[in-house]
Amino acid sequence: MSSKERPTLGGTRIKTRKRNIAAPLDPAAFSDAVVQIYLDNAGDLELIAKSIESSDLNFSRYGDTFFEVVFTGGRTQPGTTKPDEGERHTYSIIDCEPKREEILPSVIYIQKILRRRPFLIKNLENVMRRFLQSLELFEENERKKLAIFTALAFSQKLSGLPPETVFQPLLKDNLVGKGIVLLFITDFFKEYLIDNSLDDLISILKRGKVEDNLLDFLPSAKRSAEGFSEHFTKEGLVALVEYNDKKIFEVKLKEMKSALTTQITEETDISEVIETVKQRVKDAKLPAIEVVRILWDVLMDAVQWSGKNQQQNANAALRQVKTWAKLLNAFCTNGKLELELIYKVQMQCYEDAKLMKLFPEIVRSLYDQDVLAEDTILHWFRKGTNPKGRQTFVKALEPFVNWLEEAEEED
Repeated sequence: MSSKERPTLGGTRIKTRKRNIAAPLDPAAFSDAVVQIYLDNAGDLELIAKSIESSDLNFSRYGDTFFEVVFTGGRTQPGTTKPDEGERHTYSIIDCEPKREEILPSVIYIQKILRRRPFLIKNLENVMRRFLQSLELFEENERKKLAIFTALAFSQKLSGLPPETVFQPLLKDNLVGKGIVLLFITDFFKEYLIDNSLDDLISILKRGKVEDNLLDFLPSAKRSAEGFSEHFTKEGLVALVEYNDKKIFEVKLKEMKSALTTQITEETDISEVIETVKQRVKDAKLPAIEVVRILWDVLMDAVQWSGKNQQQNANAALRQVKTWAKLLNAFCTNGKLELELIYKVQMQCYEDAKLMKLFPEIVRSLYDQDVLAEDTILHWFRKGTNPKGRQTFVKALEPFVNWLEEAEEED
């Protein structure tokens, strides 16, 4: 035998397993069969659900086609929302009136189908994602129906429909830029909040990963806190506006705290830190009282504490106060703000065991550095309203207050 010849097995046949041969796809026939069920039952969703349940249609293969029929009355052309050739029915979600009482039966109907065939949830996701990415191809009235359906689907907890399936496709630049998404999401919010609380809505937005980016639903020309407030206030969604304002405020506080922490850790010149704070207060329109709270928190967070060594902790805290007194002084500009600073000191000493005995020393240091005025300290001592640790701190501060009063009498 030549070395180039290969041995063969005579009479051997290689069998092809049938399961490896894919059957040809025929979504048109499937679509026509589902449409016929709708027509035979004259759009009665109760009867249609029963007929579908008893049918031997291949839903595992044609799940997307099934939901196209549910939403539009028949198949749609690949990559579009336009009708494809084949039978159609007029009992679809797109064909009904844009009212919740008209669309809710379809949500309940789909819920029944999904309970029998839970694997179809992926097909529902596919079709909804495709439709939402192509909102500009629908008429305004049709987009409203889709928004109402989506809101009712979440309200009815439609077999675990993931929120990101809905919200992420909406953030396409061309849809947002045309204002289509803003109208859709407004209809969605209004419909959902009929049966659910704002907390429920926020929960969905969190799961959809858009809770912190609500402004992204607005066209760039309107994308501001003011634009958001104006639009949704006009639409009667005041609670949502207040929530968004609060979120924006919290973000600005966090950003300011982060910037201050960096500067204080790096021991930036105090005058530069003061200018940074002033600029951020101006840009973010932060209340003066919040600025005082942040300053104290950041200064104390930057202290290098030494565990249980009380004297070292006291020295570190007092050294920090002395070092950054000019910064505190720049923003504690009246008695109300000075009183807020004392309350911050009180709360920190109450909540942190290592600072419990430092309250009078910190107050005295703030007085010595001209951050706290005598009148403010006396007011806190006599009429302070925060009860946490008050009795202990009043007693501890009494010798210093007596000294202030005696000095006042001498003057």
